[in-house]
Order: sequence, then C-alpha cells, then structure tokens
Amino acid sequence: MWINFAGQFQKGLTALPLKTYQAGETVLANGSRTNELLILKNGSVAVVRQGIEVARVTDPGAIFGEISALLDCPHTADVRALTTSQFHVAHPAALQDPAALFYVAAILARRLDRTNQTLVELTNQIEVGEPRSAIASTIEKMKGLLVASGATLGHVGYSYNRFA
Repeated sequence: MWINFAGQFQKGLTALPLKTYQAGETVLANGSRTNELLILKNGSVAVVRQGIEVARVTDPGAIFGEISALLDCPHTADVRALTTSQFHVAHPAALQDPAALFYVAAILARRLDRTNQTLVELTNQIEVGEPRSAIASTIEKMKGLLVASGATLGHVGYSYNRFA
C-alpha cells in the first residue's frame, strides 16, 4: 500500500511549483505563517530553534511546514538554507489528496515512533546511571527527532527520498 501512495505522491510533486532559496536565506521563520508545505527537492537546510541548530537536512523529500499546516499554527522553528535549495511548494489543501496525506502521516508516525524509542533509551540510561555525556547525547538525538522533518524515513527527520 505504501508503494502505491508513494508513486502517486511522486507524480504529484512534478506538477507543483518550485521555490528556490539561496544560502543564508530564511526558508521558514519561527512564529510566521506561510500556509505552505515545502518538500525539499535539492539542497541543504538547517533547522534552528531558539538560536540552536537542532538538525541539518539534505535528503530530497523532506517536508517542512507540516505541523503548522496540520495544526493551523505558526511555524515552530527557523529553517535556513545552507546552500542553494529548491522546494516543491504545496498548500495545506493538498493534504486532502490521499497520497499526500498518507505521506505526511507516515512521516509524523515515524517521528513519533523514533521519539518513543529514544525516550525509552534515555529512561534506561538514567536508571542504570550511565555517564552524563551518554545521556546528553541521547537528549540531543531526541531534540533532532522532535524538531526535524528531513533525512530518510527511519532516521532523524523522516522523508522518503524516492521523490527526488
């Protein structure tokens, strides 16, 4: 079933307009509303929260703006282009398309699953008294999981890069 939706979503991407951002430009600003879903076609971006870079995303298919679109709230992080980066631009109405909805749902479900796994890992580290450095590393991993929307499905961020 995933492959069917993935193929449908991939076909839909080619029809979407493209937006290009140069290195240093802000793609999404914390607190703003763009009413857009941005799907990375190529390039490299940093996700920044409260002045701290929490993720770097380079994988095609990474989605940005999905939480804002789904929850009808402002963006919760800054996304900045590190290199010239191109994005397919979709509007939240695209989430009415079953393929797009399934794609975004899969990304969010994978992020939640990986965050839950990392929480269990962190809890175990604390219970057995692992060194502070190991715990800090797991906390950083969790931060990336909670904020990022890039990388490959099953890793931090959760895109599905067949859509490049």
